[in-house]
Amino acid sequence: MKFGIRYCNTGRYTDPTRAVELVQAAEATGFESAWTVEHTVIPAGYQSAYPYTTDGRLPGGEGDFVLPDPQIWMAWVAAHTKTIKLATGILILPQHNPVICAKQVATLDSMSGGRVLLGVGVGWLKEEFEALGVPFAERGARTEEYIHALRALWTKVAPKPWTGIGVS
Repeated sequence: MKFGIRYCNTGRYTDPTRAVELVQAAEATGFESAWTVEHTVIPAGYQSAYPYTTDGRLPGGEGDFVLPDPQIWMAWVAAHTKTIKLATGILILPQHNPVICAKQVATLDSMSGGRVLLGVGVGWLKEEFEALGVPFAERGARTEEYIHALRALWTKVAPKPWTGIGVS
């Protein structure tokens, strides 16, 4: 059985020093992975119901809710650790350009020694999609399309993630 720690890029672990302390301690005690979460923006007064609480609100409130970008947070802690896997649980894939995302994830995975676990999801916060100019109703289809694009870019197109992804 493998164990991981979750919500690593939230709360007090948004501080760079504490983030490194957390993940180094997890690595030293044998945890397999450290999991991050993502929201690019959490609009004040959102009406969408968060599906994992009884009141439909995100834990930790809104407004001053600090949530670093998961890939940048993982890059920071990857530079300070050696073996623990670094994971997104989840990356809201339909909000990302798939070509840029493929390059970023592949680069992070390569530079961390193959330690990235990519978990993706479709998202639930309609107001976030609206703020980003991404059609909420198309998120499922976009996610499927982007997963196919990521796989193709990683397996058929780019020999090394940092040399650039060629598209013909």
